[in-house]
Amino acid sequence: MKNATLDRWMAAVDPCLGPLAAVAQDFTGRTGVFVDLAEILFLRACLAGLPYPGRTSAGGSCTLLETADGWAAVNLARTDDHAALPALPALLGMPGTDLRTAARRTGSEQLVQQAQLLSVAAAAPGSARGVRAPVHAERHGERRPTDLAGLRVVDFSALWAGPLCARLLGTAGARVTKVESAGRPDGARFGPPEFYRWLHEGHGSTVLDFSPGALAAAVSDADIVIEASRPRALRRFGLRAEEFLAARPGRVWVSITGYGRVDGRVAFGDDAAVAGGLIGLDERGDPLFLGDALADPVTGMYAAGAVARCLAAGGGELLCVSMAACAAALAESRGPAC
Repeated sequence: MKNATLDRWMAAVDPCLGPLAAVAQDFTGRTGVFVDLAEILFLRACLAGLPYPGRTSAGGSCTLLETADGWAAVNLARTDDHAALPALPALLGMPGTDLRTAARRTGSEQLVQQAQLLSVAAAAPGSARGVRAPVHAERHGERRPTDLAGLRVVDFSALWAGPLCARLLGTAGARVTKVESAGRPDGARFGPPEFYRWLHEGHGSTVLDFSPGALAAAVSDADIVIEASRPRALRRFGLRAEEFLAARPGRVWVSITGYGRVDGRVAFGDDAAVAGGLIGLDERGDPLFLGDALADPVTGMYAAGAVARCLAAGGGELLCVSMAACAAALAESRGPAC
């Protein structure tokens, strides 16, 4: 994949890529799989013909808004977010006011907090920097060192970060099965079809009416589980990471969240990148988006790398991967902003 558009996107993020390149190189060393960073970061943008971002994200759903004391990103990624939008100025004490006007009269932290109360993804630039490591590992099972080749991966995740992790593991020889809820298909199905096929090529697929019995059967012979929901989402169907790991040596559970398993805030790739400080700056020093939902592919790479390292050490771990922290790891390598 090589073209002038891609060159521009890559040039903008290149100063930040050192930590991600190190993760990719480690993954290659452990699995033999070459990782094309340009491809994993910008294939979706190239296939969809997305415009280069400014203060509106490449995908168009996330906007950087000027506030009374800085900036905040608000991401209307779902239909429900648009329905909730009129309530946000009201929560800020300005009912009937448009969001841009309300934001200019509100501090960034307050705007973000009120948006998150409505389950609307929002973040202040750099707010997640220095908070946690990209991957936090918890030991819940016995170790048994093994290679990826031939292991069975059950992927409950959707959109981009989790499926990219699954793709990388599948390329390394794992057998991947994508599991979707009959009532809630993967939203990426409604994006560029070529990108969806690239993420899931060679994988099995099954659609379930989620129930305790169905999910228990789905993971019964799995070696690795990938999920990208709040912990309670699968727990309510009786599926617990700790029990899965304890049941057989060497298993791995990957949990991808916006800010960590104990933090219920909503996040998507663009706002999580802003939270991590993975942003550009204009000539006045004001923030701009970098790339296309960068926290998504960055997190997918970190997650796959963590699985490879974990398996080499014997597995038995819950890998808690934070999208905002993964973005922050790249931003922190280059100072205040890329």
